Amino acid sequence: MSGGVDSSVSACLLHEQGYEVVGCHLRLAHLDGLDHGCCGPRARADAEAVARLVGFPFEVVDMTLEFDEHVIDDFVAERAAGRTPNPCARCNAHIKFGAFLRLAEERGADLVATGHYVRTERGPDGRWRLLRGVDRAKDQSYMLHMLGQAQLARSVFPVGGLTKAETRALAARFGLPVASKPDSQELCFAPSGDAGAFLEAVAPELLREGEIVDPDGRVLGRHGGAARFTVGQRRGLGVSGPRPVYVLEVDAAANRVVVGPGELLARRGLVADRVSWVAGEPPSAGPFEAEVRIRYRGEDVPAVIEAEGERMRVEFRTPQRGVAPGQSVVVYRGEEVLGGGRILEALR
Repeated sequence: MSGGVDSSVSACLLHEQGYEVVGCHLRLAHLDGLDHGCCGPRARADAEAVARLVGFPFEVVDMTLEFDEHVIDDFVAERAAGRTPNPCARCNAHIKFGAFLRLAEERGADLVATGHYVRTERGPDGRWRLLRGVDRAKDQSYMLHMLGQAQLARSVFPVGGLTKAETRALAARFGLPVASKPDSQELCFAPSGDAGAFLEAVAPELLREGEIVDPDGRVLGRHGGAARFTVGQRRGLGVSGPRPVYVLEVDAAANRVVVGPGELLARRGLVADRVSWVAGEPPSAGPFEAEVRIRYRGEDVPAVIEAEGERMRVEFRTPQRGVAPGQSVVVYRGEEVLGGGRILEALR
């Protein structure tokens, strides 16, 4: 329970249906007492207040060591390599449905429930399928693409079949104090929402001054660390010209940021690694057609995918802008999440 409305309503629905509910608030980030989104003293107090009101046990589970290992260390390493990581997807796979799920099983729990807007169903072949949430505006399947059969078999998502408005209406019916609490939008471990400020605190050695150049190598300005930037970024570049410019490439080895006009962002495809499939294997031994999403709130893009081990090659039907190495590429077929991976390279 994060202390937000979605996990609170999920717990209440399960309690109402007769499940034996234990509310668990995960302590993940070292915030030194700061309040932020789903973390900190206020979030914990909100979650505990819901549990007390409804009448089920509540506890705080410390997973800061696991979070540091699987999320923070990876975030810093990816930024150091010039990539833009997806820490929420890693947290879901390695912490909430990894370390915490294992702990829950050891303590005799049958299921782990969260407030994610996704759905699951078991197909006629016995395999679990991961589906988008009914509310497309709140769908979080992109962030859960790393889950596999063992995790889905022990997971339940009570609000996945609801809209956000319906969830808030239920919160009001239950009389929850978090019924109108705003959604958390930022990184839980960076209270300012500023990844650069977080890196200043934990890895200042990554933020060396360097050059901002155009595609021909002409120096346009200076930056305070290539690790601050991401492909497709427009704001905060500190360079001006007759046309808007965007980050085209983050060259971590040279500590250089390449910028240029938006049309130069177009890429025909990508190569991904760290690939996993919800079913345990790709849907085809050879190339297959599906839709892919290359950013959390992006659009579905028709593509041809070819999987090989923990890698896959994606060829877009039409070129796409802002293919950022480090971000997740998630493969869909209609409502179903097939799998996904980490964007390793954008293909020109």
